[in-house]
Amino acid sequence: MRKSASQIFSPVLKRIYPLFFLLFILTSTASAYIGPGAGFAFLSSFLIFFLTFFLAFFSILSWPFRWFFRLLRGQKAYKNSQVDKVIILGYDGLDPDLTEKYMAEGKLPVLSQLKKQGTYKRLKTTTPAISPVAWSSFMTGCEPSKHNIFDFLSRNPKTYLPDLSSARIGPPSRFLKLGKYRIPLGRPEIKLLRKSQPFWQILGQEGIFSTILRIPITFPPEKFSGHLLSGMCLPDLKGSQGTFLFYTTNPERIKKKEGGESLLVERQGDLIKTFISGPENSLLARPEEIKIPMLIRFDNNPEQVEVEVSGQKFKLQKDVFSPWIKLSFPAGLGVKVRAIARFYLLSTSPHFELYITPLNIDPEKPALPVSHPFIYSSYLAKLLGSYVTLGEANDTWALNEGVLPEQAFLDLAYSFHQETEKILFNALTRTRKGLVACWFETSDSLQHMFFRYLDKSHPALRTTAHLKDGVSVIENLYQKLDTLAGQVLEQCDERTCLIIMSDHGFKSFRRGVNLNSWLYLNGYLYLKDGAASSEEWFKQVDWTKTRAYGLGLAGIYINLRGREAQGIVEPGEEYRNLKKELIEKLSGLKDKDPGRAAINRLIDTETIYQGPYRHEAPDLIVAYNEGYRASWDSVTGRVNETIIEDNLKAWSGDHCLDPELVPGVFFSNLKFEVDQPSIMDIAPTVLDLFGLERPKYFDGQSFLSDGSKGTSEKTDKNDRIKTEKEQKTKKAKNNGKRKRR
Repeated sequence: MRKSASQIFSPVLKRIYPLFFLLFILTSTASAYIGPGAGFAFLSSFLIFFLTFFLAFFSILSWPFRWFFRLLRGQKAYKNSQVDKVIILGYDGLDPDLTEKYMAEGKLPVLSQLKKQGTYKRLKTTTPAISPVAWSSFMTGCEPSKHNIFDFLSRNPKTYLPDLSSARIGPPSRFLKLGKYRIPLGRPEIKLLRKSQPFWQILGQEGIFSTILRIPITFPPEKFSGHLLSGMCLPDLKGSQGTFLFYTTNPERIKKKEGGESLLVERQGDLIKTFISGPENSLLARPEEIKIPMLIRFDNNPEQVEVEVSGQKFKLQKDVFSPWIKLSFPAGLGVKVRAIARFYLLSTSPHFELYITPLNIDPEKPALPVSHPFIYSSYLAKLLGSYVTLGEANDTWALNEGVLPEQAFLDLAYSFHQETEKILFNALTRTRKGLVACWFETSDSLQHMFFRYLDKSHPALRTTAHLKDGVSVIENLYQKLDTLAGQVLEQCDERTCLIIMSDHGFKSFRRGVNLNSWLYLNGYLYLKDGAASSEEWFKQVDWTKTRAYGLGLAGIYINLRGREAQGIVEPGEEYRNLKKELIEKLSGLKDKDPGRAAINRLIDTETIYQGPYRHEAPDLIVAYNEGYRASWDSVTGRVNETIIEDNLKAWSGDHCLDPELVPGVFFSNLKFEVDQPSIMDIAPTVLDLFGLERPKYFDGQSFLSDGSKGTSEKTDKNDRIKTEKEQKTKKAKNNGKRKRR
């Protein structure tokens, strides 16, 4: 049977396509924007053009030699390996109580199969039980004071203001002024603040290739032998962690919205003229936001409008999300900043209302490095179409603030989930050997926003319950994840280890505790003369009298002399006595309304952290009881006279409480004999499976460290057959000896 031309050349094209794609990308990135300031792109793109061209040309010429070298190195890399491939599915926040409940009810057949034939355990999380902390420990095998991530936020001791704990983005130090423009004379600062090295870097050093997809705290992406898409804490184009846009003709709907921007628009006949506000233009001597015009046209159909923006026209149907729309923000001097967004028409009458997702960095022409290598994101976009790049993709604030309806939020979240699935299966089909790890946010964000439906006593049910069958949302979520696990399991052979895990569990968040209000009312935090409360970020706090303050989701800091800019607590005995005093008074803090403890205990971080970055940690970590968490005011540094209050937001489930109350889950198709696994044990276990030694600085232990082997059900059966044959042979020999005697 003769082969067609496509059959003959297809395998070859699959191998060389990425190289030609590199050249194709080259011709379209001359106006790409690299770094936090648009001016940097103007300086960089010309150099990137020629550098990329040279690398692509060299890559094509050297491909046969590199392929042969990888073949030889790969054979050596897997010499002591028990597996050819490890697949890790990170289901953020999958809760063991709910998982076990649904398994018992027969609703999770795949996970039940893994439990029966492989391994299922509750997985110890980190202290505190916060996603960026836990996932950093997952990848580094270390406790937090060795990787330097203790919360989403860290405090600046000079200003008492919060900083993002995971990364820092800053402008170049020098500029050349040209009229109204300023040209950067250097690179911007794009720095990852997480320390220690992920275990896939160790794999890469030994010749084992990895594909890492959206794992949290991987922005900016680090160089290693593999592919990586950055995850949680990757910003949007405006530099925030996700700022949605909301347009309305209703003045009553215009108010400050957390996590978003509201704009009052005016309808003139069948037309609305407005704009989309983009990133700040740092090419200008006086930086200002770049705005692009947007026109909204109405017609006879009350269920749709026509949108014209960025040189495109498209119809927008009510209650239906648009596909990804490409947006281009001109910064001047020929520089354009690229974004993608999705549009959702909420209403046309009696008032017009429009929602636009946060401006995601366009993966095809990224404004910031969102992948390693840099072109990996572009390659996927060309292959699979545009996809979400924002680290925390699901717009929980739009639902919290009453902008997005619950069903719309679900539709958007699952569409992002499907994009990640496509990227995952693309990686699996291209990975014969090595590691593939993929993080799914959906399990975390949907439980945050819909947990109230599982808790009939939740106060938010009085104000935010709108779905007819809200109780089934989380059950359906777990079943979808079970189905995904089955699809991945089908691609596993006897030389593949599948791990399904979560970083923590979930509990209802009914009541919020304002630590700063308690500290204020109990004489540890002071306000300036004449102030009875403080606006966000401690605006009215008197630091010259304040001894302690709360910041982030679980931390209390002492205003320590020599460390904080206006510290008043002396190091040594006074410092230790103050911590002891706070531990005694806040541990077991009673909530008067239900008459139960809101706080289980306070943890002195000096007793649990021993790493080189322990001085960056909060002085005390608050371990909340089930049903409680830091209040919204407490997290944003507001101070008032309310210590504990109802949580009335849609965000009704949480995990930022006592770590002992919210363990994660661990499943595998291999049998592991382990009693109390920790999230820090995953990294050494994967290294062990590939036959590599665990670094001495790891805090985690391999599940194989006792000499046991991870085995599949099939391998177990083969071992039993082999053992039975050996026993029969030995028995026959013994019988023969007896007869001879």
